[in-house]
Amino acid sequence: MSDTAARPGAREHRSPDPGTPTHAHISLAELWLASNYHPLPVVISHAEGAWVTDVEGRRYLDALAGYSALNFGHLHPALVGAARAQLDRLTLTSRAFHSDRLGPFCRDLATLAGKELVLPMNTGAEAVETAIKVARRWGYEVKGVPDGQARIVVMAGNFHGRTTTIISFSDDPVAHDHYGPYTPGFDTVPYGDLGALEAAITDDTVAVLLEPIQGEGGVILPPDGWLRGVRDLTRRTNVLMIADEIQSGLGRTGSTFACDLEGVVPDVYILGKALGGGIVPVSAVVADRDVLGVITPGSHGSTFGGNPLGAAVGHAVVDLLATGEYQQRARHLGAELAAGLGELVGHGVDAVRCRGLWAGIDIDPGLMTGREACHRLLERGVLVKDTHGSTVRLAPPLVIGEAEIAILLDALRAILR
Repeated sequence: MSDTAARPGAREHRSPDPGTPTHAHISLAELWLASNYHPLPVVISHAEGAWVTDVEGRRYLDALAGYSALNFGHLHPALVGAARAQLDRLTLTSRAFHSDRLGPFCRDLATLAGKELVLPMNTGAEAVETAIKVARRWGYEVKGVPDGQARIVVMAGNFHGRTTTIISFSDDPVAHDHYGPYTPGFDTVPYGDLGALEAAITDDTVAVLLEPIQGEGGVILPPDGWLRGVRDLTRRTNVLMIADEIQSGLGRTGSTFACDLEGVVPDVYILGKALGGGIVPVSAVVADRDVLGVITPGSHGSTFGGNPLGAAVGHAVVDLLATGEYQQRARHLGAELAAGLGELVGHGVDAVRCRGLWAGIDIDPGLMTGREACHRLLERGVLVKDTHGSTVRLAPPLVIGEAEIAILLDALRAILR
């Protein structure tokens, strides 16, 4: 694991010079890529652990980790080894046939989650769409909701993906606007408001879909006890509790799942990002047989979902989590990160929210924007990402060490000074 005190070489990184390799790569991307992202001006060519290197040889501390897709850092040897070994054997069969990797992966992922069945997919959005389909079908076939009338309660400020159905219940105008007509069947309530949730549930409600912590929103934490309240309410009203743990799950918050922090077990877990180890897209819906049993042959599918390569990498990820080592690291180092960030409040930072190795930092908007903070951190060799104007998100890989936590905190103090 990376725990070096060596600092990156990028101390005076500025906007790319017209003649540099960085500028050449950025110009090429701007010429040929659709502008659905606004990346920082750095071009990464190599990576290992918590560190990345750009095309000019400058090293940076990666404190974003692919929005949690790289929980185990770049090129973790166990994950790369699993992928390399599988590449020499078998990469795809489609689900028309069995593969020798799929059963063991699903068995051990279900065991990790304490559930009975796994429905493997590829991307996080695919897994969310799958969970929506499962919930509606469960509502019609098990709960007895009239066909076509199922409703799902979602949270304000949510982010569950980019498909047309998912953005139909987004209240972020950038993600939502000008993509209609929108998919009906969703009711939105304020995040963390149990009373509003209870009032929204009707006889036609089949599920409550939530993020235990809203990552894209800026690592927004719910009130203490809210998840337990949701669990009690959904049991009482015969409604599925679906936890989107795509960003929050698999060790990020200091527990296997963020729901574990309140001792809550939802009916359905939605997993992705870190499940593919930063190597291949792997996602899954994990639930008991009384929920996922409504899926029958031909009623849902994916050519690549559960492919042998993805299953091999996903199985290696589950093996890493089964020891509890990474969860413990996130708890221990997360406490150090939270303590250091707390000292910045009132000194250029308005608020900090932290769970494990995951934090949202609200920069004083009178000092700088979140985007400007990211540029200033880039100049000091640290990579992070902004959201919603003044918030900076931190999600360093779980292989980060104490010395690198210190580098991150030092860089933040410097840009706020």
